[in-house]
Amino acid sequence: MIRRILTYPDPELKKKSAPVTVITDKTRELVRDMAETMYAAPGVGLAAPQIGVHQRVIVIDVSGKDEHPALIVAINPEIIHTAGETYEEEGCLSVPKYAANVRRHAEVVVRALNLEGDEVTWQADGLLAVAFQHEIDHLDGILFVDHLSPLKREIFRKKYRRIAEGLQESA
Repeated sequence: MIRRILTYPDPELKKKSAPVTVITDKTRELVRDMAETMYAAPGVGLAAPQIGVHQRVIVIDVSGKDEHPALIVAINPEIIHTAGETYEEEGCLSVPKYAANVRRHAEVVVRALNLEGDEVTWQADGLLAVAFQHEIDHLDGILFVDHLSPLKREIFRKKYRRIAEGLQESA
């Protein structure tokens, strides 16, 4: 089922998410809904808090349009190693029609559980490394715009008010 994606400045997006203690059928249903919602948006990642569920669950798929989907499901993900730095443009399904350059680690190692409850580790660079960092931030109530300098964040707030007004008019 496609779920409604919360958008900035919804206060639910600023809440920290709780770890998943037991993987149940409800967890599997949440992951199915998240994947369906992400693909329909379309996006490359989605965190449970973006649909109002405050559990530490993310889905990511950075495969290209001409590639077979490669869904990553990460439950209770944590970054256990970082290296390098990158400065890439990011957007977010919760901050529609806005993008900005954000400084991130160029490489990450992420540890999480899969839907079977097994521990999995990913070594990621490029878009996948950025996506992991972006989605894990959501679990801690952090949006990509929170990484902007104070001046750029203020410019964002002013610009986004106009964008949000335009979005409401077209709805």
